[in-house]
Amino acid sequence: MADIALTLPPSRLLAGLKRGGARLWVGAALVAVLVLVAVFAPVLAPHDPLEQDLMSAQLPPAWMQGGDHAYLLGTDSLGRCVLSRLIYSARIAVAVALIAATLAALIGVALGLFAGSFGGWVDQLISRLIDVWMAFPPVLLSIVLAAVIGAGLTSVIAAIVVVDWTRFARVVRAETMVQLTRDYAAAARVIGLSRAKLLRLEVLPNLVPLLVTLLAVEMGIAILVEVILSFVGISVAGDTPTWGSMIAEGRQIVYQAPWIMALPIVCIISSVIGLNLLGDGLRLALDPVQRS
Repeated sequence: MADIALTLPPSRLLAGLKRGGARLWVGAALVAVLVLVAVFAPVLAPHDPLEQDLMSAQLPPAWMQGGDHAYLLGTDSLGRCVLSRLIYSARIAVAVALIAATLAALIGVALGLFAGSFGGWVDQLISRLIDVWMAFPPVLLSIVLAAVIGAGLTSVIAAIVVVDWTRFARVVRAETMVQLTRDYAAAARVIGLSRAKLLRLEVLPNLVPLLVTLLAVEMGIAILVEVILSFVGISVAGDTPTWGSMIAEGRQIVYQAPWIMALPIVCIISSVIGLNLLGDGLRLALDPVQRS
């Protein structure tokens, strides 16, 4: 039966972690920082992210001339703490990345397994649906869907899921077809393993390295889409801080306070790079322990 990484002896798990190399550890560190900041935002944020102090508007970071140590990364045009808003924005990014990418993966993996294992008209139907859906520009489709559904975290997640499931479905369909031609799949059929058990016990475990990488990439894409949606004003409602809305606000005063626009971009880039490095590192760590 399939060798699943969680059942391997510690020595092989450690060898897998070593194979992940620097990408695995750097990516894990960046993602861990993002998650910890999001979880402990109320403890880490020095100020209420919505608290305004117009007398302290557009203060530069503390190390620059005119800065205030009470506002380490300065303030925005309404005198709100930039650091606190960056920290609380991480909560939206993590929520969207985790929920949207996971839901998209569940839908896409299920449809991909169906298409790849059943073939025939089932495969044709799902494949044509994927082709039609992927013909639309994904970001534009997300914006349209979010605008139709209405502002809010739920609508943003729904818009991302509706668009991103296609990538999982296409990749899983192709890889399922490949796995079903392997000797272990033929042996499983000979001993009378049902289609459902064959997919669950044999095929799916061998897709884990690929799915881990794809899930990490999709989490990064989900963060970028949420940033775009919040930048154009159709993400979370109200004054909830998001990196996209901070960039939109900073764009209006970019010459007077460039740090307000630059700092969210740094957070976005580091988060996406971290997720991509982590996914790639996990693929390298897991691939050799799966059945070839």
